Amino acid sequence: MFKILSLIIRYIFIILIYYFLYGIIRLIYLDIQHINKISRQESNSPYLKLVNRKERLDFDIQEFYDLKDETTIGRAKDNIIQILDKYISSEHSKIIMDEGEYFLEDRGSVNGTYLNSMRIEDVVKLKNGDRIGLGQVEFLFVKEAVEE
Repeated sequence: MFKILSLIIRYIFIILIYYFLYGIIRLIYLDIQHINKISRQESNSPYLKLVNRKERLDFDIQEFYDLKDETTIGRAKDNIIQILDKYISSEHSKIIMDEGEYFLEDRGSVNGTYLNSMRIEDVVKLKNGDRIGLGQVEFLFVKEAVEE
């Protein structure tokens, strides 16, 4: 009787281990699918990509933000990109598209807006790969899709 019971427990334990491994492999597969879906975006519209590690920030933030013709960034709810960082002003900065080019403007923020680690004082033209610093957050400006 003891041998039969130990054999049943052994097989149940093996089945649980395989079920656990299946769950881990499934999560990895779904995560890879999600990453591929993001990297294969068909649209060539410019966007901001978060450079910081999300885990180190004490507020929620997205990895990607699509840019519109006029994109406002700040802590207030009426901004297109709302970032609840205590170092970001309620109306911190604005990204404007004019004649196919994008421009970054600081809107009188207390802590300033930085482009490639330099504080901006006026409207500045953005180039693909520029880094935009706001409070504790840094974004990468991506205008052109990477060809594979």
